[in-house]
Amino acid sequence: MNITVWALILAGVLLNATAQLLLKAGTNSIGAIGLQQALSWGMLVKVLGQGAIAGGLACYVVSVGIWIVALSRVNVSVAYPMLSIGYVVNALAARALFDEPLGGQRLLGILVIIVGVTLVARS
Repeated sequence: MNITVWALILAGVLLNATAQLLLKAGTNSIGAIGLQQALSWGMLVKVLGQGAIAGGLACYVVSVGIWIVALSRVNVSVAYPMLSIGYVVNALAARALFDEPLGGQRLLGILVIIVGVTLVARS
């Protein structure tokens, strides 16, 4: 993979991770959503009115566009496993931003992901 492909994949992954973090920030502002609430128009308006959620959805849209460009240049069997980098980014960012726990087992999982992505990238 050349530097352009790497940049496209990394940009897509980071936008996807940012989208997740923004969605979480938005839902933190709203609070827990019950199933009945989730099916109501009022809740839909409330959710879509959250700036963080709107920003997260926008990040998803842009990331899909970037991902399509990346897939036009690299095999999906190489590109798709790179999405796992998002798990690492989100775990670390969630710890920093939302004080979510990051114990030994999660750190071991992150290490396994990093090793796996490295192996796939070198193949």
